[in-house]
Amino acid sequence: MNLNKKEILDKLESGEIKLHQIEKYAENANEATDIRREFISTQTNTDLENIGKYSIDMTDTVKKNIENPIGTIQIPVGVVGPVKINTDDETIETYAPMATTEGALLASVNRGCSVIRNSGGCNVSIVSDQMTRAPVFKTNSVFESEKLKTWIQNNFDKLKEIAESTTSHGKLLKIDPISIVGHYVYARFVFNTGDSMGMNMVTIATEQCANYISKENDVHAVALSSNYCVDKKPSALNLIEGRGKSIVAEITVPKEIVEKTLKTTAEAIVEVNYAKNFIGSALSGSYGYNAHFANMVAAIFLATGQDPAHVVEGSIGITSAENNNGDLYFSITLPDLPVATVGGGTRMETAIESLNIMDCKGSGKVHRYASIVASIVLAGELSLVAALSAGHLARAHKQLGR
Repeated sequence: MNLNKKEILDKLESGEIKLHQIEKYAENANEATDIRREFISTQTNTDLENIGKYSIDMTDTVKKNIENPIGTIQIPVGVVGPVKINTDDETIETYAPMATTEGALLASVNRGCSVIRNSGGCNVSIVSDQMTRAPVFKTNSVFESEKLKTWIQNNFDKLKEIAESTTSHGKLLKIDPISIVGHYVYARFVFNTGDSMGMNMVTIATEQCANYISKENDVHAVALSSNYCVDKKPSALNLIEGRGKSIVAEITVPKEIVEKTLKTTAEAIVEVNYAKNFIGSALSGSYGYNAHFANMVAAIFLATGQDPAHVVEGSIGITSAENNNGDLYFSITLPDLPVATVGGGTRMETAIESLNIMDCKGSGKVHRYASIVASIVLAGELSLVAALSAGHLARAHKQLGR
């Protein structure tokens, strides 16, 4: 039943309609968004003019991406590059969009892109591609827990059949590791999910498997997600086992480029990396042995419609540096980068445009996209560590980031 704006606002005021019900009475989702924003503006005595300026069509957005929308926020988007990437399949040269409010970040990354380009490009390899979900089961004793672990291992083929019956794209690769704590059993289901980031896919598939395991073994599935996945949290398990795309990017920068462009030496960069990224990270108990992976991951995630909560995973990883007779070998390892080129926020209008800049929208593009993300992380990491070794960090922020 459609109502006009005044009728809906009156019923919101009286409590007859709740905020989440507006779409049922408005002409469409865009009108519902405008009415909700006007109501919140009045209730909080807040001008929401700029939140109300957007180009996104809320019709699908309210179904798939958000509840109770009132508009959008705006984050400046810039580009860096071109960056040159050598993969097993192709050589990529592309600009990359980044969304951030941190001055000096894109200037620094752009310097790194220049170094990569002038050094013949960086090498990028995706060494693992998997998404995980880990339910926890409760048995009657540790002996029953051990039996359940063995049963799961022995019935993998049946569980694989059940899991893959729920999806046309996902493949169950393994159920490992399986860990026992008292009478609780934690089983990490590991899937390949194609071009989708895949959390919804693996959750649905794992739920069906968990129901079968519970029925066949007379055990209780306490939670479908046990924090053993590990989703949206920094973890040693993901650092070691990998999650999403596990990627290594490397470059050898000739001595003359280190000195002329980065204004430092390979020896100085190696020492900063050792003292800061290795010892400093170990001293603080960090899971990430790097300078600032999160900066680049967050900026490109925001521009391209990735789940920003996965930045906490994507920012773990290791930076290494070696002095090869004045040339600099520099690499970054991203063991846990959950990304997608279909589904989720990648369907948003601005995300589509950002992905199209890199020719990364749609099926068959996720490895290309992940490789580009890794190259941008490498560029930003190299530039910052070099700036620290040259004593230029504060000066750059004074000039560009005040």
